[in-house]
Amino acid sequence: MVSDKIIFLQDTARKIRELVITSLTESGSGHLGGSLGLADVFTALYFEVLDHDPQNPEMKNRDKLVLSIGHVAPVLYSSLALSGYFPAKELMTLRKLDSRLQGHPSFTAGVPGLETASGSLGQGLSICVGMALADKLDDIERSIYCICGDGELQEGQIWEAVMSASHHELTSITLIVDRNNVQIDGKTSDVMELDPLRERFGSFGWNVLECDGNNIEDLLFMFQNLNQTKPNVIIAHTVMGKGVPEIEGDYNWHGKAPSNEECKRFLELLY
Repeated sequence: MVSDKIIFLQDTARKIRELVITSLTESGSGHLGGSLGLADVFTALYFEVLDHDPQNPEMKNRDKLVLSIGHVAPVLYSSLALSGYFPAKELMTLRKLDSRLQGHPSFTAGVPGLETASGSLGQGLSICVGMALADKLDDIERSIYCICGDGELQEGQIWEAVMSASHHELTSITLIVDRNNVQIDGKTSDVMELDPLRERFGSFGWNVLECDGNNIEDLLFMFQNLNQTKPNVIIAHTVMGKGVPEIEGDYNWHGKAPSNEECKRFLELLY
């Protein structure tokens, strides 16, 4: 029997998907597919896993989340809004002039709950390594989470950061890989083969976990069973466009916003 907590989180993920679809339709541009695919991951983090306080975004020892795959900002903004960092109506300003909610997260724009800017792929994990090293110097204990795309793993800087995190025993870092198998040009296997991904991370001294990234229960189990002696990576197998059957797995929706007609249809189809 599914618990009340899981039902609440599943409903929350659906609400996040609704906000993503409507805000992108209003903006007329943005990245829909990956944002929908990551809704369950963000729900698990913001509504169950992260130690954070929307009423006190600068809480001293808060957990930190770095979105390395910056173009899926709509799912981050929707999660922050639904968590209470700012009113959900502000999502309708996405990507507009003078809005805090730019197409890629802008730290200087003043978005509460945002830890860093992102957009240039491959940099997020390096930022997390710096944060974790600083925490060691300051004797601060917290968890640091990084979300990156699987296409992003084709960037060499990622693997330098993977090596550094292992060498410095940065056990506070958990990397979540959005393993949807597609990127802007098509299948990741056609652009640059990533497998055997589990073995590659393991060879760098990381603890490797894999799960269905669109299953809340699977995700929570992963977060509850992290290794305490190594940095952790969760390879979250997701579906681009998850929740809207007609666009699921279609890389053409990587960087595309719905029309008004599509928005209405997608919301009716959303599960």
